Amino acid sequence: MPAADTASPTLRPDLQIVADMIEPGSRVLDVACGDGMLLSYLSREKRIDGRGMELSQTGVNACVARGLSVIQGDADRDLTDYPDNAFDYVILSQSLQVLRYPREVLLEMLRIGRKAVVSFPNFGHWRIRWQLLKNGRMPVTLAIPQVWYDTPNIHFCTILDFVDLCRDLNVALERGITVDHAGRVTAVARFGRLANLWGEQGIFLLARKG
Repeated sequence: MPAADTASPTLRPDLQIVADMIEPGSRVLDVACGDGMLLSYLSREKRIDGRGMELSQTGVNACVARGLSVIQGDADRDLTDYPDNAFDYVILSQSLQVLRYPREVLLEMLRIGRKAVVSFPNFGHWRIRWQLLKNGRMPVTLAIPQVWYDTPNIHFCTILDFVDLCRDLNVALERGITVDHAGRVTAVARFGRLANLWGEQGIFLLARKG
């Protein structure tokens, strides 16, 4: 348990949903863990055996200050260093769109973990469609706040795109949830077009088949 972190256990809505998908006492790897807020919460509230990987030195420093076990690493390259089935859960929160090789990273996550939790901004949301239609320019929203020339995002996708990818990879979609800008949550029963239209963020619990 990271004794150095005395912050409130309150998380933003999407991170709380991710946390709720994790079983207590699990072995967890948080990929692109940022400042370690989610990993710290899971360590404190769910007593997980947690590890993290973060590309930025600033993020690694923040995690270490929280007392977390985090290494500096690139998800596109360094997940191959982990052995099979090393974790119960591998988390990728709000980082799918910045990866160079998202397909390969998903496969690696489900090689080293029994399950994976992935969240990402949904480029199929109606606000984004409306901005494109109305303004004819790349949208800027609460979920996608940077202008096109100053964004780390290189692989935007929609909820339908992600579902299609999981099916192509023969990955089981165990649970799906969407979140809007106000934090309202909707369970995705069929991962269909309405979820793609109304969800600003998609959050999915994945597992290997067979």
